[in-house]
Amino acid sequence: MRSLTYAAMLVFVVVATLPLEVVLRTRVYARLRRLALVLLCVGVPFVLWDLAATRAGHWEFDLTQTLGIVPPGGLPIEEWMFFVVVPLASVMTLEAVRAVRGWRVGDEPGQSGRSGRSGEAP
Repeated sequence: MRSLTYAAMLVFVVVATLPLEVVLRTRVYARLRRLALVLLCVGVPFVLWDLAATRAGHWEFDLTQTLGIVPPGGLPIEEWMFFVVVPLASVMTLEAVRAVRGWRVGDEPGQSGRSGRSGEAP
C-alpha cells in the first residue's frame, strides 16, 4: 500500500480540482494550446533541474513510496506526472478564482479586448 503514496497524492490533486472545470466552467481543458504552453514552460526547466539534482546526489526518491516505474533518466513516473498535475491544478485554481471574481484577460468568448485594469474586477 505504501507504494501508492505518491500516485495517490497526484490523484487527489486532480480529483480535488476537476470539479472546478465543471462547476465553474473554467474551460482549462478547452484551451489545450494555452495549457500545453504552461506545461512546457513549467515542466521542462523543473524536469531538467530534477534530473540534475538527482544525478548530483542532492536528493533521491524513496522508491518504496512509488509504483517502481522509473523511465530512462532516473525519475519515477510519479515525478514526471507531478510536472503535469501540479501546474494543471494551479491553472485550474487560477481560472476558478478568475471565474468567481469576474476577472477578465481579454480571451473570453464574445470579448473584444481587456476591460478594466489588470487584476481589477470590471
